[in-house]
This record gives sequence, C-alpha cells and structure tokens, in this order.
Amino acid sequence: MDSSSSSSSALPDIRQERLLHAPIEKVWETVSTAQGLGSWFMPGNLEPVEGHEFILEAGAFGQSPCLVTEVLPLEKLSFRWGRDWTLTFQLNEQPEGTDFTLIHSGWDADKLTEFGQAQAIVRERMDQGWVGIVQKLAQVVK
Repeated sequence: MDSSSSSSSALPDIRQERLLHAPIEKVWETVSTAQGLGSWFMPGNLEPVEGHEFILEAGAFGQSPCLVTEVLPLEKLSFRWGRDWTLTFQLNEQPEGTDFTLIHSGWDADKLTEFGQAQAIVRERMDQGWVGIVQKLAQVVK
C-alpha cells in the first residue's frame, strides 16, 4: 500500500507469519487464554470474550490495559493493546499444522507510546522482537 492512501504519519503494520506444526485447537488455546499467552508472550488475564478488559504485564514497562475486540474461535483473536495498538492473531488450519499470522497495527510516526518513546523507534524494535516471540510460540505448541 502506498503512503498516499493513508495518513502521512501512519506506519505499516508489523506482520509475522509462520507455519506451526501443531493442531489448530492447540494453537488457539495457546494464543487465546491467559495461561497460553503467558507461555510465549506476556503474562496477563486474557479471556477470549469480546469486550473483556484485561492487563498485560509488560515487565519493566509496567501494566498495559487491553480490550478484546474480536473473537472467532479457532480463527481470529484481536485486542486493543494500550492506547494505540491492536494485536491480531489469525489461524488457518493446514494439512501439516496451523498457519499463524500475527498483525500488530496502530503505528503512527507522529505519536509517542504511553511510555514516552517515539512509535517509529519502538516499531523497529518490536518488528525484530516479534520474530523471536513467534519462534517461541512455535516451540511452545510443538
């Protein structure tokens, strides 16, 4: 998508896609429950219920308020993360496992995170960070 079709300060979504060698039910359980999410991403009190408010424990950055915005069991989970971001997990069953796509959206070059850092800088860091986090998910669901 070219930048002329969106606001000039919008930054592209972060996308990570990976084939997970695990049944879709196991992957769903691991991305849509508090215990599952804590095993590969961050501890929190997530429940896969639209409208559920929960907290992610972001380590040194403290607590991030979140709100579940979409739940399609075994297919998709989206939640607002903090003030500006949306995190979406998409699952697609394949003969050899589960296609998993993570989309981290809501980036804006003109905004700071709630922790006072430029989103453009944090986005670059997170883009790299998600590679390892999704790799950890792949190991957890094996």
